[in-house]
Amino acid sequence: MKKEDCYLLGKITRRHGLAGNVVLKLDTDQPELYNKLDNILVEINGLLVPFFIEKQQWSKEDTKLIFFKNSTEAMVDQAVGRNVFLPLSTLPVLTGKSFYYHEIIGFRLLDENNTDFGIIQSVNDQTAQHYFVTLLHGKQIIVPVIKDWILDVNREQKEIKMQLPEGLMDVFTQPAIKDE
Repeated sequence: MKKEDCYLLGKITRRHGLAGNVVLKLDTDQPELYNKLDNILVEINGLLVPFFIEKQQWSKEDTKLIFFKNSTEAMVDQAVGRNVFLPLSTLPVLTGKSFYYHEIIGFRLLDENNTDFGIIQSVNDQTAQHYFVTLLHGKQIIVPVIKDWILDVNREQKEIKMQLPEGLMDVFTQPAIKDE
């Protein structure tokens, strides 16, 4: 399995107890989708290695305790501190205005008047306010991802239409004027 065919589920943060359990911290807004995991892919030395799960239970809302099948000390040691992935094919299909960040890379971002805000290059989800990073005529444009602003997601035409505040584009395209 190739990494580009997968999505990041979370990270194995540490051991738990002496019986070979590990703690899996999920990186998702919907942890309830992962109540029953049969296996996970652990990134070790750039490769995705399948680990099969024998037992699991919730520790916190976004944290699971996992015991691997045929677990050994070496196996657990290899997994601790590593990112965990699942195949993209395991994600439920989203419709309407909902989307996964990885699926909208390359979509054109438009406002309600069809003003072009560029092609989505990436989505920054590492800050409190997530935002699209687009490229328009060689300039980087940053647009906050606010669900109430999203009017339509057209997967066929690869476009997202948003109701954006007046003047947002000007921040990135107009030269700054010094105050007197």
